[in-house]
Amino acid sequence: MKRIAVYCGSATPADPVYIECARIVGRSFARRGIGLVYGGGKLGLMGAVADSCLEAGGEVIGVIPTALVNAEVAHRGLSELHVVETMHERKAAFTDLSDGFLTIPGGTGTMDELWEAMSWAQLGYHAKPVALWNVAGFYDGLLEFVVKMGDVGFLRPQHQGLLLHDTDLDAVLAKMAAFEPSVPIIHMKRDDL
Repeated sequence: MKRIAVYCGSATPADPVYIECARIVGRSFARRGIGLVYGGGKLGLMGAVADSCLEAGGEVIGVIPTALVNAEVAHRGLSELHVVETMHERKAAFTDLSDGFLTIPGGTGTMDELWEAMSWAQLGYHAKPVALWNVAGFYDGLLEFVVKMGDVGFLRPQHQGLLLHDTDLDAVLAKMAAFEPSVPIIHMKRDDL
């Protein structure tokens, strides 16, 4: 994978484990020669992942809507900064610019990005790995919910393993590199749906 989009929060939680996980991701990408694609902000985990990747000599591409640039949260020291008009354009750019999607801790916007990447993978709009690094058990409840969606029947058996995850970053990245796409909904027959 040449570039991975990282979804994460723009907040700085009190527990330093979250900022440190962002820094670990940035350094790891630079060390591995993986370009970072992210939301283009300078605050919170977003700023930490970008700064650590840049400091380690990595490529960092930010994609940010005009409204957030105008609010003065854009990171001006990136390899590239793409300014778009809408959040929809931002997420489409993440998909176009990256070879996969990694989610680390974040809030509502992070969840929006993760679920759209998952939904698009199910539908067949992309065939890229979608993963999350479950730092300090942050996503335990979400992972339980994904299992429940499958158990109840809202997540097809073919897609129950679509969300790659681990508590170890190296393991998550290895799973992403070994990813084999499942059959997307657009290629399923009516009886499979």
